[in-house]
Amino acid sequence: MKKIIILALLAFASLGFSQEVTQPVGSKSIFNRKHEIKVGAIKLLAGPVFEGTYEYIQTKDFTYGASLLVNLDNRNDYYEDFSISPFARFYFQESKEFGAKGFFVEGFAKYSMGRNNYDDFWDNYSEKYTAASLGISVGKKWINNSGFVFEILVGVGRTLGNSDAAPDALFRGDFNIGYRF
Repeated sequence: MKKIIILALLAFASLGFSQEVTQPVGSKSIFNRKHEIKVGAIKLLAGPVFEGTYEYIQTKDFTYGASLLVNLDNRNDYYEDFSISPFARFYFQESKEFGAKGFFVEGFAKYSMGRNNYDDFWDNYSEKYTAASLGISVGKKWINNSGFVFEILVGVGRTLGNSDAAPDALFRGDFNIGYRF
């Protein structure tokens, strides 16, 4: 499990590095920047469940990226212990001079590992699962002139396959806070 998490973190971190030439700080407009890093605030405060997101801005209307979730306390009631979710987003805004902000629709895939806790009259036990799922989300993103990003995201997905321990449907959502660079 630790090897998988370390490999996923290294792969996730390498997405943020590129070979493009950067200009001095302050000379590039916030709407010309192409990279965003965000952290899910609600899960981190309530969990502790860390969910980090990297998003690359391809055009003003289309972005893609990935989210990495790690449950920092396996004794809590959150059903996922680890997941990685690649996604693609389409933005719908009236004004085209500002890119990758406003209302969006997202399609995502998710690979997750976790546990399903059973509590019946006779027994309390936990069963581990590994599952893949597909889903759709909607949200809204705001960005200020200094590059700070605030995002609301709500979505639902369907688990693929027939694992008895994996949930049939999953929820994706949070209040994300981050920075565009």
